[in-house]
Amino acid sequence: MSAAEYLLPYDFSPLTILAYVLVLGFYAYGLFGMPESERPGGGRIFVFCLGVLLCYAVMQTRFDYYSQYMFFVHRGQHLILHHLGPILIALSNPLPVMQHLYRQIPKALRPYLAPVGWIYRVLQQPALASFLFFGLIYLWLWPPIHFDAMLSRDLYWVMNWSMLLDGLLFWWLIFDPRSPITTNALGYGKRMLCLAVVAIPQMILGAIIVFSRGMVYDVYEVCGRAWPMPPETDQLLGGLLTWIPPAMMSILGILIILRRAMRDDVNRPTHARAKEVTQ
Repeated sequence: MSAAEYLLPYDFSPLTILAYVLVLGFYAYGLFGMPESERPGGGRIFVFCLGVLLCYAVMQTRFDYYSQYMFFVHRGQHLILHHLGPILIALSNPLPVMQHLYRQIPKALRPYLAPVGWIYRVLQQPALASFLFFGLIYLWLWPPIHFDAMLSRDLYWVMNWSMLLDGLLFWWLIFDPRSPITTNALGYGKRMLCLAVVAIPQMILGAIIVFSRGMVYDVYEVCGRAWPMPPETDQLLGGLLTWIPPAMMSILGILIILRRAMRDDVNRPTHARAKEVTQ
């Protein structure tokens, strides 16, 4: 198989491709429509596009084939959809581009977006956002549901899209670029607490998979594996990917938030004066 063939979709989904094209298209439209002084730098643009393309790659290239026939590749797919891709997108801070796009929407149409805003605010409640974040991992890795999801094309797509959308919501809550000193954004302490809360259940689940004596996910035995790898090794690697990288990303997130908190603390007098002026 040539390198170009690896880039072709294994399970072609027009709606998935359209979704990614629209995201990149709207981002480019908002980007080039902004005043140059407000436009994000090249580094942030690159990080945003990298996050989007990584998510696309694990959903619409040959990678998706291996994720359906190897448990540890499947866990790598969800690691990107639920963690790495959304983290990069959130850290790129697309908020100014999103705000510019929102201003382009005719005022007559904006009231129709109110239900979307209400749902967003509900899902961004820290306790609910944290529960959904690790709860979805447990849901899709519950053996009977995982078995069905890997055999049903529709349920498989629901699983992958739910992981991606939930990851975007959670990591945007954590890496919201707005300062809680001058806005109603979630406080830094609560953000770090959320990261600690979601890390523990993931570590427990990963440890359960790693130390299981029997085969937990026999769907890969039923369908056959893409590579001649012992089932125990496949499950061990999948468990480790569920256990270690997510915990490391939570630690990294805590360090990033701690750095922001220290920076805001240094600039607190400036923030306070800015708040007084706005009031």
